[in-house]
Amino acid sequence: MAEAGTGEIRWYSPDPRAIIELDALKISRSLRQALRQCRYELKFDTEFSNVIRSCAKRKDTWISEKIIAAYERLHSLGFAHSIEAWYGQELAGGLYGVAIGGGFFGESMFHTKRDASKVALVGLVERLRSHGFTLLDTQFITSHLLSMGATEIPREDYLYRLRKAVGKKCSF
Repeated sequence: MAEAGTGEIRWYSPDPRAIIELDALKISRSLRQALRQCRYELKFDTEFSNVIRSCAKRKDTWISEKIIAAYERLHSLGFAHSIEAWYGQELAGGLYGVAIGGGFFGESMFHTKRDASKVALVGLVERLRSHGFTLLDTQFITSHLLSMGATEIPREDYLYRLRKAVGKKCSF
């Protein structure tokens, strides 16, 4: 992550670590209704640069130009991915992260329309489940992620799960 004030890139390894158990995603009644109404069309990897730049559009951000360039390179190599919620022709929300083995490491999300980032997260979890992934790392917990079932685990448990996940052969 880049420091918001200086742009200096640092490595973070929080303890405890936030994850979403793939079989424990919480979908609220209003989100379930939004999913049934099919307000958004989900796409994968069609607008990676727009997704990461949209995630960076906030007052304080850890997503610097150096970070963007690094993740765009990871995307071109097939490691970084975007999940996009489209409202007609408009990119209304999404998220991006890195897939290694059976682990997906979510980096950031954004929305311009209600529930768009949540719909993208639901789509991500469905894709990870169907492709044999075992770990969805969100690093830190937020109220938004907590409402969707994120939980914190001790570093020791996280490292055990991480070793198992990255050793799997999964394709995003």
